Amino acid sequence: MPGKDKMYRYDYLIAGSGLAGLYAAYRASKYGKVAVITKQKVTDSNTFYAQGGIAAVTDEEDTPQFHADDTIVAGRGLCDPEAVDILVNEGPLRIKELIACGMHFDMDKGHLELGLEGGHSKRRVIHAGGDITGRKITEFMIANILSNPNITLFENHRILEILKSDNRCIGLKVWNHDNDSQEIFTGGNTILALGGASAIYERTTNPSTATGDGIALAWEAGCKIADMEFVQFHPTTLYSKDNKSYLISEAVRGEGAHLLNARGDRFMLPVHPLAELAPRDIVARTIFSEIQNQKTSNKTNDGFVWLSLKHLNAERVKNRFPHIFQKCTELGFDLTDKIPIAPAAHYMVGGVKCDINGLTQINDLYVCGELASTSIMGANRLASNSLSECLVFGYRAVEHAASRAKSNPHHNISNQTFSIKEFYRDDSLSGFYNYVKESIASIMTEYTGIVRTKERLTKGLEKITNLKNEISALELTNEYYTHTAHFLTSTATLIVTAALAREESRGGHYRSDFPEENPLFKKHSLQQKNEELKYTL
Repeated sequence: MPGKDKMYRYDYLIAGSGLAGLYAAYRASKYGKVAVITKQKVTDSNTFYAQGGIAAVTDEEDTPQFHADDTIVAGRGLCDPEAVDILVNEGPLRIKELIACGMHFDMDKGHLELGLEGGHSKRRVIHAGGDITGRKITEFMIANILSNPNITLFENHRILEILKSDNRCIGLKVWNHDNDSQEIFTGGNTILALGGASAIYERTTNPSTATGDGIALAWEAGCKIADMEFVQFHPTTLYSKDNKSYLISEAVRGEGAHLLNARGDRFMLPVHPLAELAPRDIVARTIFSEIQNQKTSNKTNDGFVWLSLKHLNAERVKNRFPHIFQKCTELGFDLTDKIPIAPAAHYMVGGVKCDINGLTQINDLYVCGELASTSIMGANRLASNSLSECLVFGYRAVEHAASRAKSNPHHNISNQTFSIKEFYRDDSLSGFYNYVKESIASIMTEYTGIVRTKERLTKGLEKITNLKNEISALELTNEYYTHTAHFLTSTATLIVTAALAREESRGGHYRSDFPEENPLFKKHSLQQKNEELKYTL
């Protein structure tokens, strides 16, 4: 055991402050003392920026089976029916509980106001504050967390390592940015809710913190990592030449907005029966193709298409999307007319493999939210299923952990032994870390984007390997910046390796050299440290 590290002991360690982490912490506080550990501020999460809403059946004309069918269609044959059934049946229960606790969703004539998004056959997306659902629900959960005496929040704490003893997770090694020191958190159960990895791309809807730390940590600890080739690109983010993306919710298209190319044509009409409301992978890929065609035809060099709302009621647009309207106005665009948009990396469909309770292959280590791979999403996430998944599986992870703790009390942590590697931070290497981060973003965008080929993926993997070699050449295994640079290269490698192995196109993974689905690949990719990639049903 370390002598000089500051140590904390809690019943539950929750890593991450998105909806999955906050909700899990709220539930876990009923069973013991909880630590919420987050990389920066508690509001720095994908949930906080989510606009669309939460998909859950609350209308009499809708059914869980309809919701399940839509989810499975979007997932392109890779959804686990059991996990989907759990999501669509338990999601409404979690919504009712939130409302009972005081969460306010938007109402229409005494009923929940329901939105329509791509891939949904019914209006079932509930929202709050119009177009700031994520912010509203995050603020609601934060208020509950801060007022709860059983929960302690640790901001500006980055996870460096998962601590194990005999394949059991017994805690986390953490870097405290406030005092530049290593700290040890031990706990009976650990739940990782560290979000996705889309911020390793240049154009992304995610906050800068979403760089795949959770994936790298779990992979290093020996967890199985599933379906990393499936990265969902959001079709509509406000275009800017400096790659700073602002999400334009799918709900905008749900209200009737049209996608237009440089000629003013609605190019989605001949592509899919649902036109602008086709599944996200189809819309994003079609937009990408239109942008490329515009460039090669020399009619325009602009890297965008138009999202047009000028045929819709302007006051309705302003009232339904007040914050998007305001942001567009600030940037010099009129949402009630038309705005330039382009796709951006948005959501990591794959993640850390777990069972239907969020339990990984390491005892007492759970995952939930975007980090987890429960096989609900299959090859492509149905719009607004993600926040519902956070609630449903955050709840299940805590309940499962609590039941195991009750039936089989944990051994005293102080009697456990685990390896301790003392970390330090050399601020002169911060520039090197930024160099690695920017290089990875460029490589992922250029070689592992919306449309992929063996040639480009192979080239991308070579470049990532060169970066790995640059990091290793420094021979600074215990230094903070080089350690976290390894996180970036590990996550990127997992994505590119899985994309190379899947020689077909399915959902969020499109290979122009293998443009069709192949029944032989109707299975999940699995990667584990020191093992070859394999596929499983």
